[in-house]
Amino acid sequence: MSARDWARLLLLGVIWGGSFFFVHIAVAEIAPLKLVLFRVMIAACALHLYLLVRGPSFRLALPLAATLFGLALVNNVIPFSLIFVGQTEIGAGLASVLNATTPFWTLVIANMMTTDEKLNWNKLAGIALGILGTAVMIGPGLIAGLGGPVWAKLALIGASLSYALALMVARRLRGVPPAVVATGQLTASTIIMIPVVLAVHGTGGLFAASSGAWMAVFALALVSTACAYLLFFGLVASAGATNTSLVTLVVPASAILLGVTFLGERLEAFELGGMALIALGLVTIDGRLFRRRAAAAG
Repeated sequence: MSARDWARLLLLGVIWGGSFFFVHIAVAEIAPLKLVLFRVMIAACALHLYLLVRGPSFRLALPLAATLFGLALVNNVIPFSLIFVGQTEIGAGLASVLNATTPFWTLVIANMMTTDEKLNWNKLAGIALGILGTAVMIGPGLIAGLGGPVWAKLALIGASLSYALALMVARRLRGVPPAVVATGQLTASTIIMIPVVLAVHGTGGLFAASSGAWMAVFALALVSTACAYLLFFGLVASAGATNTSLVTLVVPASAILLGVTFLGERLEAFELGGMALIALGLVTIDGRLFRRRAAAAG
């Protein structure tokens, strides 16, 4: 990846790291399926406004409707629902570690389905270091959260597999402007979620929540969804599916650092150790530092 791609990956990790704060506040008052609907609906409306002001035309998405609905299912509806439901039974620490397996599943699936993103040892070693680093960084929180039903853990693994499949679908849209793909995906997600939420929850009390919860919903939708997917699809187009999936290794570290910066939380030694392992994993995947050292030694 280029230096610009790495910068975008890290920024995306910071943005999605902040989503844990917003979800934690919102899900205390808003049911998971309703939260998925509000997240994608508000984000879709914001991106339609973005396209009206900045372009290009949303008409570019219309011939791709079937692909965008498939992308909506595997990149929004299924993983968001599985994550929100799974986190009702298991801790955020374990959820973060299971979510961090996304690059592994992406690499395996990409190896089977693509010709330009094959397995290699530095990627496998780097991803293993990243997953280990995530587990170390969570530390006692991971140990405390190892309980809980098996179905909840499988739900988080299912979400990671769904994200990996979504990256394969997104590869097919690399010639389409990222803003159009993001808007089309979130519009399709909204269309899917409206009847689901009405069937499960009806219309009674649909919007019942405090102002604080709604502020968290809007932050989740506008920052962690609308802005994030503009970055995400641009990164898929320039860096590929496997490299983009590495963002799930960055997210837990950014969530902890945001807590230290804005909530006055204390940074523990094991958290620093875990972040160092994640950083080493990313450096291993990138490979440039090792190539330079080998060239200098030669």
